[in-house]
Amino acid sequence: MASEIKFLYAGDTGLVMEYGREIDPAVNARVKRVCDALKADRIDGVTEILPTYRSLLVTYRPERISFEALRERLISLDAAPSKDEKTTAKVVWIPVSYGGAFGEDMPFVSAHTGLSERQIVELHSEPEYLVYMLGFLPGFPYLGGMDKRLTAPRLKNPRTKIPEGSVGIGGEQTGIYPLASPGGWQLIGRTPVRPYDPGRSKPFLYGVGDFIKFFPIDGAEYRRIEESVSRGDYICRETLKALKSRGGSE
Repeated sequence: MASEIKFLYAGDTGLVMEYGREIDPAVNARVKRVCDALKADRIDGVTEILPTYRSLLVTYRPERISFEALRERLISLDAAPSKDEKTTAKVVWIPVSYGGAFGEDMPFVSAHTGLSERQIVELHSEPEYLVYMLGFLPGFPYLGGMDKRLTAPRLKNPRTKIPEGSVGIGGEQTGIYPLASPGGWQLIGRTPVRPYDPGRSKPFLYGVGDFIKFFPIDGAEYRRIEESVSRGDYICRETLKALKSRGGSE
């Protein structure tokens, strides 16, 4: 329903289409469906389309399309039935060496949550996490589905440099740092794979609407995979996940 949607100005060349304030898989699926339809529509004047958890930012050229005309087109796309609604989604399996030198904040997370490090690994590697959006860095996934028992606060003083591949927890979220960068999440592990590599034919391992499944590995396996990644012959395992209608998952 159009009445559920808010349309906001983002300067004089941007429109934000906002669906409430909840982070919800069904809402995110709706955002993605409109985003995909808008890309396919190829509207003259639209310059960029950026989906988030619960909103869509569309930048445009006002001399070619007005805010009002773009708003009406988006309402129409939202109301239109999906022509090719997906019934499955890709699940990308990401190996992670937890704790130790690769997860220096694991002791803090353990003390904060009251969970043992083994329990943290089990809980963190159990779900299939929905990739709601990519941002902050190329390939940084904002994931949904983390067990709330793992919730841990961000660092009071962010680090100036976090190693590439670090897996962290920030509040009720978890994610992967695809590049070395500053950051304030609690580090619990590291993956030897490269979520983003501009030299690959497909630079990103996953996209919005895909799922990520972490699985634990030891140090020896980390080094083996790291060498395979350096040679360019490591391929992440991929499986399919059944989806419910309109964006949920079985």
